[in-house]
Amino acid sequence: MKGILLSGAISAIFAFFATPALIKFLARKGYGQFIRDDGPTSHHTKRGTPTMGGLILISAAVLGYGLSHLITGISTTTSAVLVIGLVIGLGVVGFIDDFLKVAKKRSLGLNAKQKILGQIIVAAAFGYAGLQFPDNDGLTPISTNLSTVRDTSIKLAVVAVIIWVVLMILGTSNGVNLTDGLDGLATGAAVMVFISFILIGVWEFGQSCAVSPGLKCYAVRDPLDLAVLAAAFAGACGGFLWWNASPAKIFMGDVGSLALGGALAGIAITLRTQLLLVVLGFLFVLITSSVIIQVGYFKLSGGKRVFKMAPLQHHFELMGWGEVTIVIRFWIIASLGVAAGLGLFYAQWVVS
Repeated sequence: MKGILLSGAISAIFAFFATPALIKFLARKGYGQFIRDDGPTSHHTKRGTPTMGGLILISAAVLGYGLSHLITGISTTTSAVLVIGLVIGLGVVGFIDDFLKVAKKRSLGLNAKQKILGQIIVAAAFGYAGLQFPDNDGLTPISTNLSTVRDTSIKLAVVAVIIWVVLMILGTSNGVNLTDGLDGLATGAAVMVFISFILIGVWEFGQSCAVSPGLKCYAVRDPLDLAVLAAAFAGACGGFLWWNASPAKIFMGDVGSLALGGALAGIAITLRTQLLLVVLGFLFVLITSSVIIQVGYFKLSGGKRVFKMAPLQHHFELMGWGEVTIVIRFWIIASLGVAAGLGLFYAQWVVS
């Protein structure tokens, strides 16, 4: 528990105090956000706002996690290190995309195929590596069993596991990317999900087969250390949110959204709560679904639209809702998803 508190506090403090320095650096370099001309006109006032704030999110989380282990003298674990590697890898893809945008002075960086390919390579490497490194009990960071609130009896072949991991990471990282369209929306929602992973990790550790063997015990490789890592990301998001909330002084950019999505997916996968992420991250699922529905209906209907604009948050902007109102109401939706996910997780343990 000490490690969790230290990890969260260090990352939050670092993110809070380091973000203004990054804002000044990016502003001096002229690395500002470019706004789509076909988006809501209210967003044009955000043109030039420093972007690539995700560099702080990644740095703060890694620093908080690392220093907490240095202070407590507890060794890092393979599961957490692999998730950090996933986050950094996706962050590099996002950074390249962001840098090309500011270098070319337009709102397009990598094309869709290039970005997806980069994500697939990083995700596949994580999936493969996660099936290695068994501990003394034979547990690897990633299980070959499909998981809901815990591992099920559905066993997948190694190739199928890697493909499934890639799909999860693609869906989550791009889901967070689509949600990151209003000041503080994705950051605040991510904080809630990371906090839920802290609770899940601590619970799985207390009820692990190594600590409390029995029919209900959890066979998870490193649940407590994953809770420490989740606390680091929660703290980093919290410290960054101070500057990212409306009116945002900095945007996280793709380097941040892809990395955060990777962290959410990576922690869910290693905690054996893969499908539970759909509920915990319901807001990201909802917003991603709005894009899929919009694009699908547009093609099938010959140019008609379901929403005024997708992703969903922009639909409500065009309906006249204020940005802060949308963010707060979407945060409420995110919190309900987290509450429902935690309820399902605990209910399964009670009734099993």
